[in-house]
Formats: sequence, structure tokens, C-alpha cells
Amino acid sequence: MTEATQSAQPERPGMADGVCSEFTVFTKIKPGHADALRKDLDDLRSGSSKEQNRAALNEIGTLHDARHAIFDDDTRHMFASVFDGSWDTYIDDFAKTVVGANFEKIFSHAEGFPGIADPSVKDWFVAHQAPAEFFISSYPDLTVQQIWKNQRVNEAFQAVLDTPEFRAALDDPANAALLATPAFQKLLDEAAG
Repeated sequence: MTEATQSAQPERPGMADGVCSEFTVFTKIKPGHADALRKDLDDLRSGSSKEQNRAALNEIGTLHDARHAIFDDDTRHMFASVFDGSWDTYIDDFAKTVVGANFEKIFSHAEGFPGIADPSVKDWFVAHQAPAEFFISSYPDLTVQQIWKNQRVNEAFQAVLDTPEFRAALDDPANAALLATPAFQKLLDEAAG
């Protein structure tokens, strides 16, 4: 995003820690809708919906976590998430996927929800957003994409460690200088840990 584009974006609520930002929305559930909301949330956790959601989240690649809660005697709903990037991009990206359709379904149980395609939906989210008073991430400098890459590299490295060829390389005197370096020893220690 260019500086001009960034400055054109309105100031959005929510705290950030490094690349991670938080988003928490509290809504009033329409009278008599709590059971339907609970069923719709349950549907998201099962079968093909779960697989479609996971595929959309993988495609977008910026969501660290998300959760929904129904509380206050079935009168209120909370959605909270942690994501990478700008608030506007986060909302735009999700609106373009099956997650947008899910938001449409879930938030249709909230009083006053204009619909995910309505131009005023961002204003509605902002009006219902309660920014954290304190927010901290265990990995503030790692995006979801970097975490996934680290996981893939670790899995590949662990697979190499298990090969007979790697074990033979450890025993080969020609590799003694490399194996004795602090960096290589740290690599092995981290792999073992």
C-alpha cells in the first residue's frame, strides 16, 4: 500500500503489536435469534463449511485467530480476531470470500447490521468495535505467512534429520569443521528442542 493510499484511509480503532492487530466487535442479538445464531456458528465448525472456511483463511493468509461468543443471557454476541495488515484490507479481503458470506449469516442476527455488501458496513463495524485497552502478541514481528513458512521449513528440516544420508554426513570427518560451528550446534539444539 502506498503512503498516499494509507493516508486516504480513515483512522480505525484497534491496537497493534508489531504486525498483529486486534479487532473486537460487540453486538446486540435480535430478540429470539440467539438459538439461530448458535446454530449458524455450529454450522461453521462442521463438515464442508469448516473446510471452505479453512481454504478461505489459507487464501487470505492474514488471520491469526478468531472467536465468537454469545453472552449476557443470550442477548449479546462478541466476535474477536487478530490479523496482519490494515483494518480496511482485513474487512475487504474477508468480504470477498466465503467468510464474507459467513459474516452475512452470523451478523444478520445482530441489531442494525446493514449487510456485508452494504457500503456502510465498515462504519457499522467501527460503531460496534471495542478496542482493547491492552494487546500483546507472543510473536509481534511474524505475519501469518512467515509463521506458515517457518512451519514448512521446520517440517522439511526435521525430515532431513531423519534420513540416513544426514546421519552419515554427521559422521563424515570432512564435515567436522561445519559441525563444530556454534551456528550448526545451535541449529541442532533448536531441532532437538
